[in-house]
Amino acid sequence: MTAAGERMHALVERLYPLCRSITGDGVRATLDIVGEYVPLEVHEVPTGTQVLDWTVPQEWNIRDAYIADSAGRRVVDFAASSLHVLGYSVPVSRRMPLAELRGHLHTLPEHPTWVPYRTSYYTPEWGFCLAQETLDALPDGEYEVRIDSTLADGHLTYAEHVVPGQVSDEVIVSCHVCHPSLANDNLAGIAVATFLARALAEETPYHTYRFIYAPGTVGAITWLARNAERIERVRHGLVLACAGDPGRLTYKRSRRGDAEIDRVMSHVLAASERPHQVNEFTPYGYDERQYCSPGFDLGVGSLSRTPYAGYPEYHTSADNPDFVSPEAMEDTLAVCREAFSVLDRNRRYVNLSPYGEPQLGRRGLYDSLGGRSDAKQAQMAMLWVLSMADGERGLLDVAERSGLPFDSVAGAADALAAAGLIKA
Repeated sequence: MTAAGERMHALVERLYPLCRSITGDGVRATLDIVGEYVPLEVHEVPTGTQVLDWTVPQEWNIRDAYIADSAGRRVVDFAASSLHVLGYSVPVSRRMPLAELRGHLHTLPEHPTWVPYRTSYYTPEWGFCLAQETLDALPDGEYEVRIDSTLADGHLTYAEHVVPGQVSDEVIVSCHVCHPSLANDNLAGIAVATFLARALAEETPYHTYRFIYAPGTVGAITWLARNAERIERVRHGLVLACAGDPGRLTYKRSRRGDAEIDRVMSHVLAASERPHQVNEFTPYGYDERQYCSPGFDLGVGSLSRTPYAGYPEYHTSADNPDFVSPEAMEDTLAVCREAFSVLDRNRRYVNLSPYGEPQLGRRGLYDSLGGRSDAKQAQMAMLWVLSMADGERGLLDVAERSGLPFDSVAGAADALAAAGLIKA
């Protein structure tokens, strides 16, 4: 494990206590912390703004919430975990018997020590989430119920970070910032995205990389609605979520199914020999379904470890910082870097000496391989690049057809271009 894994895990731990939702000060506080790692352009979109078929909702904020017994003891306390309150709960201050209160309580009987995560974004409601064992221990009687929250006109908040590239064509990397204390979903994705942005900034990437930190669904829809003029620049994209659990890596293809990002991710995962799975697109999951909606049809896939709802801890208090590991986040980050390296180098070349095989020895290309342990592979890579450099097929096509590593193919292309035998 490197320091990057440890620092990503430290970021997850720091963000974990904050109460996030689709709007509100928890999102702002989260972006303030991320902004300490990478500079962010923060956008505030007013309540009532029409964004495609949606409307920016009222802003929700919460200061305190609890259920107290007759002795005044808090048996459920928002201060202990932001999961204890149904997200977007309207304010309430009442006393009621347990029999009435039960209709507003949410538990997981199959996991009696875990607290579930529940929301009611678009229906006025209030409620509490608690462990089944806590509920079972509550005696009949009257309880004080208080949720000190506000629902008022305000803003939806999202942020962007841009790593400039050599061209204006963009790769978007998107993660959701709307979940409260859930470490894998969504904090690990935020951490990996942030450290990926830092790594790319130390290089000179070919593409421009745009990182989007937005609330799920309505946030991505808001970004799409506000960036119609930029959509045509988006060439590739990746949604990051569930990026730190112990499961194998899982890639979900774009709606197109054969977008370049789909091919790159499949190639990188297979070539790395990591345990992995590649799934077909479905219109359910994270914000890939917004970017891939038919009107936009962007080439955006989704990378996770265990997919959403695929592990028991999903959307529960068991999805805590102990559930995610520095090693898993580091592995997810490494795959992203490998994939984007392929994206950036996957050029199409034209053979400038297409009639017969050019004499490589005369140009010193064979001599440059002398003593290399992979000399035979490098020689074959040169021959394959020359054979397929027709201006139509890229280096990934060469790697896939030849069965050679992409790095070997890209290195051969660099050598051939330097010798004046091919050009992009």
